[in-house]
This record gives sequence, C-alpha cells and structure tokens, in this order.
Amino acid sequence: MRLPDAEEQAVAVFAALTDPMRRALLEELARAGPATLTDLARRLPISRQAIAKHLGQLAEAGLISSSEPVGRRHPYRLEPAAIRTTQVWLARLANRWDDRLAALADALDATDTTQGATQQ
Repeated sequence: MRLPDAEEQAVAVFAALTDPMRRALLEELARAGPATLTDLARRLPISRQAIAKHLGQLAEAGLISSSEPVGRRHPYRLEPAAIRTTQVWLARLANRWDDRLAALADALDATDTTQGATQQ
C-alpha cells in the first residue's frame, strides 16, 4: 500500500474536519482519551451507527486509530501524525507565499525608489 504524500494527507484531513460531528469526536478523544464506540455514543447526541461512520472517516484520514482490542472493546485514540504532516504541508505552502509576497514587496520598494529618483 502506497503511503499518501503530504498534500494528499492534508486533503484527507481537511475533508474529515469539514463535519462538525467529526470535529466533536476528535475533541472528545482529545479531552477524555481513548474511548470505544459505545463510550462515545453515551457522550454524544448521535446514534452508534452515525458515530461508527464518522470514526471510519476519521480513521481513513489518519486522524484516529483503533487500539488493540481489550476483550470485545475496541478503543479509538488520536493519531497526531496526520495533523503534523498537514502542518508541515501548510508551513511549506505558507513559506512559498511568504517568499512571493517578499519578492513583491521588494519589487514595489524598488519601483518607489526609482520613481522617487526620477521625480527629483
């Protein structure tokens, strides 16, 4: 299986985070630690089936994983690697914009200097 590159990972993370209930599930796992589907269904106002669907989408995006089963319980926990990969991708994108904006600022400064010299 091919591992996703940083941009593909970022797209998956952003798509998963578009849904408020998926964000609520992540917040709950961050707040209370690993939890099973049943635990989450007790805490949140949606059905077990809906939670299972959302957990699947979060897992596909790499945001959570299911820990080793404890009996019949399958705890889900946060996976920080997907967020870190997305942060790195965003930082690279921001740096590209910063470089372009700095070049534009330099060009505008040079234009201002040139125009000021010709007007004197």
